[in-house]
Amino acid sequence: PHKWDEFVQRAKVFVDTGMLDALENDYKVEIAKKLAVGRDAVLAESADWTDLVKGGITGNLVYSITLAKLRAWIDDSSNDALRALQVLWKKEDASVADRIQAFSPLFPKSAIGSGGAGTRMNAISLLLMGLDVERYPPFRITLFNEAYELTGYDKPVKRADEAALYQHALGFLDRFIDEAEQRGLVLRHRLDAQSVVWAIVRDEPIPTDPAMGKTEGEEPPADDLEALADRLLLPLPFLEEICTLLDEKKQVIFQGPPGTGKTYVAQEFAEHLAKSKERVTLVQFHPSYAYEDFVQGYRPSLVKGVTGFRLQDGPLLEASRSAAKDPDGMHFLVIDEINRGNLGKILGELYFLLEYRDKRMRLQYQTDDEFSLPPNLYIIGTMNTADRSIALVDLALRRRFHFVEFHPDQEPVKGLLRRWLKKHSPDMEWVADVVEQANLLLADDRHVAIGPSYFMGTDEKNNPLVRDETSVGRIWKHSVLPYIEEHLFGSRDSLEGWDLDNLRKQESPSAQEGNVHAADLPPADAPN
Repeated sequence: PHKWDEFVQRAKVFVDTGMLDALENDYKVEIAKKLAVGRDAVLAESADWTDLVKGGITGNLVYSITLAKLRAWIDDSSNDALRALQVLWKKEDASVADRIQAFSPLFPKSAIGSGGAGTRMNAISLLLMGLDVERYPPFRITLFNEAYELTGYDKPVKRADEAALYQHALGFLDRFIDEAEQRGLVLRHRLDAQSVVWAIVRDEPIPTDPAMGKTEGEEPPADDLEALADRLLLPLPFLEEICTLLDEKKQVIFQGPPGTGKTYVAQEFAEHLAKSKERVTLVQFHPSYAYEDFVQGYRPSLVKGVTGFRLQDGPLLEASRSAAKDPDGMHFLVIDEINRGNLGKILGELYFLLEYRDKRMRLQYQTDDEFSLPPNLYIIGTMNTADRSIALVDLALRRRFHFVEFHPDQEPVKGLLRRWLKKHSPDMEWVADVVEQANLLLADDRHVAIGPSYFMGTDEKNNPLVRDETSVGRIWKHSVLPYIEEHLFGSRDSLEGWDLDNLRKQESPSAQEGNVHAADLPPADAPN
């Protein structure tokens, strides 16, 4: 009883703010309304049912990768998806357990990728909101398991299927409503109970001022890719494609010239999907980096005042251990400059484990246990293709990673600088023209193209930097020209045609028709 006393008291503090609907319920109701429209279209087999259903598959209730896979399942297997949704959403009276048990065999593993019954039920619970969100609220196994722990409520039996997991969660919510009522707290329905539970379990600061809450018409902070795409000024399909690639192989490499945003996007993407910086581990490879640094090795240490060596885990094992303890969370290992290290020396047995995630093997320094990479640990590497000495990686590694191109001569990177300037420094859009003009001169070697990141950035408060002619000139002189000199010419005498003012006077590439080769361009000092 004392556990319920404490739990209900924490719930009362949150409910008494008067912000339960604004912070937790309203956006779930909006998602449910969209799914209800999709449900009607599915049952009527309307021609636009796919778009209507996908319109409701959004929000922060399901991980972004799962959302992307759900949408892809509807697009790629529309007939099978239609039949499955009709079983889940049928009008006939049926218990929620019967609906889930009938739907699950028609819901292939490929629809959301890897994951057990908890992950699948997370996705199914989103769809069930289209029936009645007040009776069938969202489900996430880790949050409910923590609530069971906090209250002393029994956990589900091991290897429970999707229906059993959800029925157990609904039973807990009903018990919570009863316990709250006995202590003077009224929860109107299961959605209230679910929202309060998640607020308590996430242990987020509880606002004391209603003005801190959600204003009318404002969406809550989104976990889905639309919010990230808007912030990064990258197309949503591009980010969805990365999600699909990560789901297929668990590891991708962003490759391209310097300044194309590879490392920045990798970190922002990982933190957004992981929902916490603590779930993201960042390392950088370099020529002196070794297996002992990355995986596990003996390091100098003092033991009772005597110098010796102690076996110490590297970032790979630390990230793996964190992921294994949090199976419902997405954990990321971001490896910057992955091709700068001696990969055979650094990775060791990981060549095998990266390809066979379901296998276990003994690591170099392990004597009594075997290791495998957790299925919820994703790896994003970045690779600079401008330096020919490191631009290539062996075929064994290429087979284990998907590769994503970040090149200034193709979207979405090509238009990124123009989108940034339009949003933050509209008077400086000519800088995008200059960069495109310069990259035409570099067309013979696309791997040394000038990336947009030179002219983007944020200040110490993470506010976008507003560029002016002085700052652009400084960047061009002290960052861009030295880069061009190093990679193409080796002498400053060859840089006369790269004067910023002369490039600015030339016609914008966007106004030119067709592709223009560098040899076809007029000399920089030609009259205009």
